[in-house]
Amino acid sequence: MNVSSANVTVVLQYRDSFTKAVIKNMIVVALGISINYINASLIHTFSKHQIFYRNPRYILFIHLVVNDMIQVTLTVMLFVISYTIYKINVSVCCVFILLVVFTTENTPLNLACMAVECYIAICIPLRHVQICTIKRTLMLIGLIWTTTMFSGLSDLFITLATHPSGFFYSQVFCLTENVFPHHIVTKKRDSTYLVFLVIVWITISYTYFKILFTAKTASKNAKKARNTIFLHGFQLLLCMASYVTPMLQDVLQQWFPKNFTDSLFAMYIAVQMLPRSISPFIYGLRDNTFRKYLKRYLLCKVSTNAITNQGDIGKTSVNHTV
Repeated sequence: MNVSSANVTVVLQYRDSFTKAVIKNMIVVALGISINYINASLIHTFSKHQIFYRNPRYILFIHLVVNDMIQVTLTVMLFVISYTIYKINVSVCCVFILLVVFTTENTPLNLACMAVECYIAICIPLRHVQICTIKRTLMLIGLIWTTTMFSGLSDLFITLATHPSGFFYSQVFCLTENVFPHHIVTKKRDSTYLVFLVIVWITISYTYFKILFTAKTASKNAKKARNTIFLHGFQLLLCMASYVTPMLQDVLQQWFPKNFTDSLFAMYIAVQMLPRSISPFIYGLRDNTFRKYLKRYLLCKVSTNAITNQGDIGKTSVNHTV
């Protein structure tokens, strides 16, 4: 039995009841809409104020937010597809999977860049303006995407070289191991994740401890930067769970055979949704500048709606009078 048929057998064996499937899909879609709505508000606030898009720190943050929105949207779509359409064309699945791979690998690299920016701002403040320019920040974002795209597209090229063209016209349950089934792809992906995580953990650990020592005798901003990097580390820890998902699935299947789909659902929420809900908290709520403008945007929106509603009520009263 090959990997694809084995996965399909597992899914069929542990298929949810109709009621449970509807509840799970409603929860996932509601969470996805909530996270994307908050992130969309952050993006709108960012785009409306020059103070943000001229600051490298907020540019990196909003890139992370956009990346999270793409990732959440795609994973929610794949989740719903797995319960409704079930099997889709391999070519279409490849596009979904590659975008998920890009955005998943982008996250830890972006977190490392944000940690370095915090380190420069606190430990080398006099050189921050010269080092962290907008041009270099945009180049860094381009480098992040180039690195992850090179990693993801190599999976596609290996599959193109080792599988007949008819494979891409077949229908499969949309999983990474089903569209990129070659063992070389799995080994290469594991090695890539390991290299990424080692580099990112070294970067975050180094910047955290350097800021920690600076924060002992420095300002409140240094202590806040230290806490921010600590949250980045926690966010990275949650993101790491996606790299060990296959092993976790095997363990869950052995420990909870009767509730396997429920365990997978809980793991999906913890691995895919929870890390993406932390980004708005780190900068959207903890950052005083962003919070001030976000509050102003939300309050203005509420005031506008109230004025509009009052105007509509007035128009209605006039119409009734006439």
